[in-house]
Amino acid sequence: MKRVWPTAALTALLAACATSPTGRTQLMMVSDSQMNQLGLSAFNDMRKQGKFVEAPREQAYASCVAHALIAVLPPPWNTQQWEVQIIGDNSANAFALPGGRIGVNQGMFKVATDEDQLAVVLGHELSHVVARHGAERMSDNMAAQAAVAAGTIYAGSRGTNAGYAAAALGLGAEVGILLPFSRTQESEADVLGQRYMAKAGFDPRAAVTLWQKMEKQGGGKPPVFLSTHPSPGNRAQVLGRQAQQLLPVFEQARASGHVPDCRM
Repeated sequence: MKRVWPTAALTALLAACATSPTGRTQLMMVSDSQMNQLGLSAFNDMRKQGKFVEAPREQAYASCVAHALIAVLPPPWNTQQWEVQIIGDNSANAFALPGGRIGVNQGMFKVATDEDQLAVVLGHELSHVVARHGAERMSDNMAAQAAVAAGTIYAGSRGTNAGYAAAALGLGAEVGILLPFSRTQESEADVLGQRYMAKAGFDPRAAVTLWQKMEKQGGGKPPVFLSTHPSPGNRAQVLGRQAQQLLPVFEQARASGHVPDCRM
């Protein structure tokens, strides 16, 4: 039985492997339909809690940028019905959820001050959905919890304090598995989001401007090693290099009629 269980677990993990839009291998143990249900449920909970505000100008503006980006996403996301809502929160934040839902905090408009900068944010958030990062994060957590449980049982059989072992293994799983994956997901969403915005006719160079603004706004930050996001400085450098590579894509998109004109 000791040999059968690891073999079965390995087989299940291999069967759950997927590939992200950038070619990265992902662990995927949660289906798209499950994630869509979770996304819609979370969005409806926010609606019931009164977090959405009546802001017609902001909503029309954000919807304009979002739908220009959605048009260049791969299927099935480019044909999905998406809803955009404005959240009464002064912090600079936004999100996209599986199931076709987007939320933009009112505070984001103070930082992303033109359509190109808002496209940086929304392109990044939509990329999380396209790359199935939510399902990947849930799958990573499921695998980490299984590893911690197995390690705790083994440590107990060897005479180690089970509570101490669980705590140590849990920290190891978080720092060694979950946070690095999360940083990878954030960087991947940056790369994909910038590609999508260029294809949609938004200037990819705005990504550098936007993240420089975010860096100025930030106060004390945790070390990059323990952060779930790349540092804004590193982010701006990477996006600056990619922006130059994407300029021909941007220019071709504009020449072919992708000329967004989103204003608030």
